[in-house]
Parts: sequence; structure tokens; C-alpha cells
Amino acid sequence: MTRFTQEELEAARDRLVPDVVADGLRVLFCGINPGLMTAATGHHFARPGNRFWPALHRSGFTPRLLLPSEQRELLSYGLGITNVVARATARADELSAEEYREGGRLLALKVARLRPRWLAVVGVTAYRAAFDDRKARVGPQERTIGDTRVWVLPNPSGLNAHWTPTTLAEEFGRLREAATER
Repeated sequence: MTRFTQEELEAARDRLVPDVVADGLRVLFCGINPGLMTAATGHHFARPGNRFWPALHRSGFTPRLLLPSEQRELLSYGLGITNVVARATARADELSAEEYREGGRLLALKVARLRPRWLAVVGVTAYRAAFDDRKARVGPQERTIGDTRVWVLPNPSGLNAHWTPTTLAEEFGRLREAATER
């Protein structure tokens, strides 16, 4: 893995990272916003210690553990990645309430256009802010966007110690089972 200096990471601030999307996906995963490592590499969930890729594999979404640099392979499994807020920051708490609300509005438009079966937002706090739903909990939501169902997953950041790798994979697995049903 490439090592970046702090200057190189800071230079990635506010960069945009292209979505990995296609029409009619089984699940469109939605992060909060790109971190600086993601922006520096151009690969989603690239920070060492982020448990997104291991949870995806352990839950059965992918047959092997993918590296962030292999993110385009997700499309072959009917999976994709986007973000609530497009700009890269060092921490999610650098985002404003308005950025979350506008991100939710733009995300709803993107989902309506792409029509995935499920939208999976990773991070209940981000979901609550983006969709003004203060009572949302991890799991399936009542809200739909067109025919797209919505599921809130725990944030896979290594900082979210409340969710262990095992419980994180179990929650991803619940979504995988729901996404497999017709």
C-alpha cells in the first residue's frame, strides 16, 4: 500500500472521488464522504483500519476480500459505492448540516436515476442528518426512494468500536439476505 505524507493527504482535501455505479444494482452502498486517504488514492474506503471491505467479504457479498483498488469489481456482483457528501475531509464532523441535507437531496436524485434495489447508507448519524430522520436505527427503513428500499448499516470506520468485525459482518449479512430475496 502506498504511504502518503501528511502534506499529500492534506492536498487531497476537497477532492471528489468518482462513484462506482451502474443502473439497476442490487445494492448501492453509500458512505458519509471520502476521507483524505480515499481522496488521495481515488479508492473508496481506502483508509487502513476501515472495515468496509472485510465486512463485505465476511457477510458473503463478495467471494474474496477485495482491496480498495479493486472497487470496480463490485459492479460484477451488482454492487456499487457513492457518498452522501462528495467532498473529501479528514473527519466527517467537518461537514455542515447543510452539506448533509443537500447531499441527501442529491443522493435521492441519484438513486431515482440508477434504481438500485437497495440503498445502504453506512452510518446512522449521516443517514439521520441527510434525510432528517432523527429516529432512524441500524437496519431496514420505512423510507423508500421510488422502488428502492433503504437500509442503514453501522459505520465501518475502525473508530466505531461499538461494532466488532463480527457484528458488523452480521449486519451486512442481514442486508445481503434481504437483497437476495425477490
